[in-house]
Amino acid sequence: MFRMKAQIALLGTALLLLMALAGCGYNNAPKTEPNGADSSQLVIDKKIISAAGATSLQPLAKIAAEEFMDKYPEVQINVSGGGSLTGLNNVASGAIDIGNSDVPVTAELQDKGLVDHLVCIAPFLIIVNKNVTVDSLSKAQLTAIFSGRIRNWQEVGGSDQRISIFGRAASSGTRLTIKNIVMDGAEFTNDAVAVDSTGNLLTGIAQTPGSIGYIDAAYLNDSVKALKYNGVSYSVETVANGQYPIYSFEHMYTRGEAVGTVKAFIEYILSDEFQDNFVEKAGFIPLSKVQH
Repeated sequence: MFRMKAQIALLGTALLLLMALAGCGYNNAPKTEPNGADSSQLVIDKKIISAAGATSLQPLAKIAAEEFMDKYPEVQINVSGGGSLTGLNNVASGAIDIGNSDVPVTAELQDKGLVDHLVCIAPFLIIVNKNVTVDSLSKAQLTAIFSGRIRNWQEVGGSDQRISIFGRAASSGTRLTIKNIVMDGAEFTNDAVAVDSTGNLLTGIAQTPGSIGYIDAAYLNDSVKALKYNGVSYSVETVANGQYPIYSFEHMYTRGEAVGTVKAFIEYILSDEFQDNFVEKAGFIPLSKVQH
């Protein structure tokens, strides 16, 4: 009888132990990333990752870097600008790990083994100084302004005021996007003030009466005025339905297939967690919203 009671007590203790383990089992389960990968399998082959290029993608890349570094504190991700073409050239040479770009790889770099990772859509805006009375410009009007054929706002329904143009440097993917979509390849006037970053362009237009330029939507603030394009205001919906065509797909290029930590970082940007919670809030458009 004593032996039977001891066995029952032992069995009860075992059952209680199993129940306790089951109750806290979730604490011991492998943590998974949004893309389903087991975080314990992450190969941290690089503790410092460098990403540079398009200043249009820079705000979102920085957010992604901060979120990723929160998940993996042992990793440092450095994000900088310089322009899309600079990013492409630097990743092709091996100087950086990720080349951010508004534009596809150039013909000169086609044989460098660059691998394209589409990460989001960046919409671009035509902006003017707040004292400009015009609210909308057509494709033809913008082409004439940016090429230097129209020099006064009075010619497009505004006040009698000289037009000052601010643009990006030749290495800018934003500049190339505006040239291709808005101007159908026409050349910008040499009278335009070329600046090295979107932030500096924004400041220049805010401080210069009668000025006009272009930025990506993520940088817009109340220091300038965004114009309608062909009478259409930018929104996620007008991009998705084809009414607002000034946007580009944002690329992260790697030299060869991404591996290890670099691959994990790009996969995090493409995850539902990041695309759904951060992309649109930062002024970009998730890949799921626009056909590509």
